[in-house]
Amino acid sequence: MMRRTLTALVAAALAWSAAPLAGANDSTAELAAGGLQMTKSPEIEMRSEDLYISAKQVRVRYRFANTSTHDVTVLVAFPMPDITTEGVDDMISIPIQAPGNILGFRTTVDGKPVVAQVEQKVVKDGVDRTAYLQHLGIPLAPHLASTNQFLDRLPQATRDELVRLNLAAINEFDSGKGWEKHWEAAWTLKTTYFWRQTFPAGREINVEHRYTPSVGQSAGTSWGSSYFAHEADYAQRRDHYCIDDAFLAAVNRSKQPGDESAPLTEERIEYILTTGANWKAPIGDFHMVVDKGEAANLVSFCGEGVRKISPTQFEIRHANYTPTRDVSILILKPMPASWRQR
Repeated sequence: MMRRTLTALVAAALAWSAAPLAGANDSTAELAAGGLQMTKSPEIEMRSEDLYISAKQVRVRYRFANTSTHDVTVLVAFPMPDITTEGVDDMISIPIQAPGNILGFRTTVDGKPVVAQVEQKVVKDGVDRTAYLQHLGIPLAPHLASTNQFLDRLPQATRDELVRLNLAAINEFDSGKGWEKHWEAAWTLKTTYFWRQTFPAGREINVEHRYTPSVGQSAGTSWGSSYFAHEADYAQRRDHYCIDDAFLAAVNRSKQPGDESAPLTEERIEYILTTGANWKAPIGDFHMVVDKGEAANLVSFCGEGVRKISPTQFEIRHANYTPTRDVSILILKPMPASWRQR
């Protein structure tokens, strides 16, 4: 039996951040995640990909085939999106507060759970600071309140050194109890799950993973407001979600006479799809379903041959498909009646 080892990587980055929104001072940034990727494989085909995306769950089922006459073993990796905090005003959409698995990522192969290893690195200004933080006993997750509480308890000289290295920022405020001074984490955490996977010669295996997506949210929306159409990034944002005139007309119909802003809130989801181009051949059978959640919600995303299959779900099917663009989904939801009366 001949065994070969490849390295699997998937690009996951902070998604583009939205501009200020009408009627809202409240917005979180979504984190993009996606599917499994390997370096270009001359032996393994992705026969099918069945992808489901909603604000509550992402799940994807792959059917792989090893077309060679020998088993192929690869190191498969699924990096979590980077978590970067730069200061006290950062707002990041973290669906699950587990330090090592912010998306609740789970994988099965032929129905059996995969026991994955995890690697975490702390990076600041291009320098790996993992060993330094571990030596000090500092938790690596920068987004957790418990990490900042740990920083507050460190000796003053250590806190000063963290600030000097740009690993911490000072937050000073008066919340009614007198002047307070706290230290806030300011670094990037890179987390990768990985495991060895053998693709047996001449047969297919099924791989499934699911997780809770990072959903960017805003308490209002700029879509439908007259001033937003004149903003510098308006055309770019329309293209990002493939927003057409019919979508904008539906937004405008939701407005009350004389109102500038639509009574809608935003949800934004990013999914990295272009990793599917890194196999032996195009994806044989590609199927994607986008679920907007509620029938009253509005949704816009890019894709050819989109077909509505239920009051909330839209599907795309392609044969021999090579993805050239990632998935960006905008969902607009009616505001609760109590919000509109404020």
